[in-house]
Amino acid sequence: MTVIVPLRPVRRWIHQRQVSHRERGATLGNLYFAALLIAVVGAMTHKQIAKIFWPPAPDLGALPALSLSLLGAGFLLMIMRAVGPVTLGRPAAYFLLTAPVSRRRLLLPSLRLAALAAAAVAALITTAIAGHAAPHRLAGPLIAGGALIGIGLLLVAVVAQRVKLWATVADGAATLIAVGGLLLLILDNLVVGDRPTVDGWPARPLLVTLAGSLAVVVGLGTALIVRNLARTPDDRILEAAKTTGTIFDTAFGMEPSFVTDMVARRYWTRRRLKSTRPPARLPALTGQDYLMLRRRAPRLLWLLAATPIPLLLTAAPPWVTGLALLLGAMIAGGTTTRTVNTDAGNPVLLRLLGLSSRQALLQRLWIPGVLAFAWSLLALTLMQLAGDLPAGPWTLLSIPLGVTGGLAAVRRARAGFVRNDLLPLDTPMGTVSTGPLVYAFAGPDALILGIPTLIAIGQGTPLTWTLLLFQTALALIGARAYLVGTTDPERVDLQA
Repeated sequence: MTVIVPLRPVRRWIHQRQVSHRERGATLGNLYFAALLIAVVGAMTHKQIAKIFWPPAPDLGALPALSLSLLGAGFLLMIMRAVGPVTLGRPAAYFLLTAPVSRRRLLLPSLRLAALAAAAVAALITTAIAGHAAPHRLAGPLIAGGALIGIGLLLVAVVAQRVKLWATVADGAATLIAVGGLLLLILDNLVVGDRPTVDGWPARPLLVTLAGSLAVVVGLGTALIVRNLARTPDDRILEAAKTTGTIFDTAFGMEPSFVTDMVARRYWTRRRLKSTRPPARLPALTGQDYLMLRRRAPRLLWLLAATPIPLLLTAAPPWVTGLALLLGAMIAGGTTTRTVNTDAGNPVLLRLLGLSSRQALLQRLWIPGVLAFAWSLLALTLMQLAGDLPAGPWTLLSIPLGVTGGLAAVRRARAGFVRNDLLPLDTPMGTVSTGPLVYAFAGPDALILGIPTLIAIGQGTPLTWTLLLFQTALALIGARAYLVGTTDPERVDLQA
């Protein structure tokens, strides 16, 4: 017969052993530093934050407010499904998950923390939307209702983590909600053009009643979830523990490759692949990228759904739209650059094929360039159809943008790991490590070749053939200089 040991004394004993080596007052010092940092940043940016969350008068229509709410709910549910949400720290997952302790009490702190995080994020999203779309006197019950909806989405994610059928349904529902919100936002931008209004909103007592009813429903659902919390399978908890542990390792070590490696490994382990020969007419490495592109259909669908983002940002300053266009091209080109990262870390395939670093990089540039070109072409076409661009051959601008985006994606993939051996910088706010900064700019710095496009969109003047030819020549010359300057016909190593 198994005797259940009380969990609180066990946690207290572990906590005492963990903090025994720490200096007295270290925790209070960390809390003081975090509070001071929040206060300083808030004092510096409170006016900008007020413009984002609380404008003087509503400036958003009902349809875009609904679409943004659907987008926020869909992405919030996706994030919670990706993280867990019921998880454990690594020590607890290793030693306490199989120990004779109450599983409900063991998992309850993570559920409580996830509920607080979900409520806070949902309340921030609701505050931003309600501040722009609703009268300010109604913001209180709307924000409370948004926080309760966030907790409700968390409960759905917890059930999906326990039941496999619910997982499929929840993932499909999150995708449909996000896509529906995006389609409504595009419809409002292209056709409807819903204007802000302060009329037609329910009375405050009705909203308070609805928020109270929603609180009762969420409370009953929470009680039911807590009652069945111990039935969560061990493999789902361990998978969530690995995910959260990797995220914390990335934040602590400032090494984003941990997360990208985990996502790529998890994606390919869940797929059943068949051996397929690459097209004989393509070079070897280009054919490999082509096969990877065919196997990444979900990523292509997400990229297709992201093409209206520059169109939706036309209300922002023009440079924001141009920057989104350049970054979108780079992200689209990065769909298949995982192979470049592999070659840079271990060039064994290049040695077997007898390819130099210059030949390998040239073959790897084709598919990212084509993807960046296609994404830019669709985005520019949507912007031109909506009338948000002045006269000119804007769609032809997708050719140099494809070259620039593909080049930036390949350079990003060649960056490797963060170099923590670089000398830090001493600033009045403290010491800044230069390794993560260099890593963060490796790739986006190649987008400097798209400055003529950024200037053309920012000025709002018609696109001339002279500017188009200049942008094309600059992109081609920059790509040629990068290829010649960072590779060698006598060298196999692809490391940047």
